Amino acid sequence: MVRSIAIATGLPYRQVYEDLQQANAAYAERRNDKLARRLNAKGSSPRNGNHRNVFHDYILSHGFDWVPTMQIGAGCQVHLRANELPEGTLIVKVSKHLTTIVNGVILDTHDPSRGGSRCVYGYYIQRK
Repeated sequence: MVRSIAIATGLPYRQVYEDLQQANAAYAERRNDKLARRLNAKGSSPRNGNHRNVFHDYILSHGFDWVPTMQIGAGCQVHLRANELPEGTLIVKVSKHLTTIVNGVILDTHDPSRGGSRCVYGYYIQRK
């Protein structure tokens, strides 16, 4: 996830990693919920996992808007295929993963599309 955000925003990987680590620590300090307890127990490193409660606001603060593509009970409407997603710079949320797509090209260490059948829960699109 750190890599996807770094690619999409143009920020150095190290900066995104440290920013998310600080955001995780701040969340754990401010809150008293299951996620905060997990962060306190495992540590705030992004290597221990990242949660939408933390990364969502971080991505929005870097010039992106969230576009949901799935609703409860509606089934999969958008798949991880270039012809089903808009042009531009996207950070796409799929099950347990974020990937970056720039003008239809997946920029990831592997192809997470599952042959075009992977369902997209939503995406962050860079504001123009």
